[in-house]
Amino acid sequence: MKLSIVIVNYNTGQLTIACVKEILKQRLPFDFEIIVVDNASKDDSVELLRSDFPEINVVSSNKNLGLAGGVNIGLEKSKGEYKLVLNPDIVVLNNGIENLVKYMDKNERVGMTGGKLLSPNGRLQYSCYRFYQPMTIIYRRTMLGNTKRGRNVVNRFLMKDYDHNKAMHVDWLMGACLMVRSRALDDVGGMDERFFLYFEDVDWCRRFWEADWKVAYVPEAQFSHYHQRSSEGGGLLGLISNWVAREHVKSAMKYFWKYRGKAWPRGET
Repeated sequence: MKLSIVIVNYNTGQLTIACVKEILKQRLPFDFEIIVVDNASKDDSVELLRSDFPEINVVSSNKNLGLAGGVNIGLEKSKGEYKLVLNPDIVVLNNGIENLVKYMDKNERVGMTGGKLLSPNGRLQYSCYRFYQPMTIIYRRTMLGNTKRGRNVVNRFLMKDYDHNKAMHVDWLMGACLMVRSRALDDVGGMDERFFLYFEDVDWCRRFWEADWKVAYVPEAQFSHYHQRSSEGGGLLGLISNWVAREHVKSAMKYFWKYRGKAWPRGET
């Protein structure tokens, strides 16, 4: 089988249904499977998906395993040469999946790719980045981000100095749309389940680089992403009221602790 598509669902049944419908409309020219892993949703996601799409594999977990845990279940059950991990809020645009597959076919040392993500209004979403440094988090979460230094650090993190219409190797990619090569996955392993929410994608990309597999941004493959940064806003005070923001900071601390004292896998980019 050429491709396995893994989608993790958590109380997002309607979004997941829309995502699956758009994939099926693509009429992909190779064998593929769709695996939806449900993370113990409290809505009727599982029933809807199984009734509307009997041709896909819906795996129901009895507890919320987090994004990494859900993705890993899907990866374990998948059989494709390539595995595409999608968020439910992704809509595949024309030839988006095919163009990722073509790029992987032509670039054998690329272990992971991600496409260009667009907001529903067509505006570019920055979805490829340089690796985090501790100050990146501080600048993005405090008023220091409004300083000249803060803006420069954040813009560099977002790779605003690069032409996002050109394919390029990057430090890491947003986890909303990731295609991985099965052979590379055998070397690297799945997502680190210590990251319940956030930084599982940063960590995964870093481990691909450490295992000598390249990570590439492919703008010819385009996807619409109904993205909302639920961890955004409120600064330090927001951490008190926003559990998602707290989870983001908690995952950041786990990430920096995990890689303390370790060299950058690509050097300074």
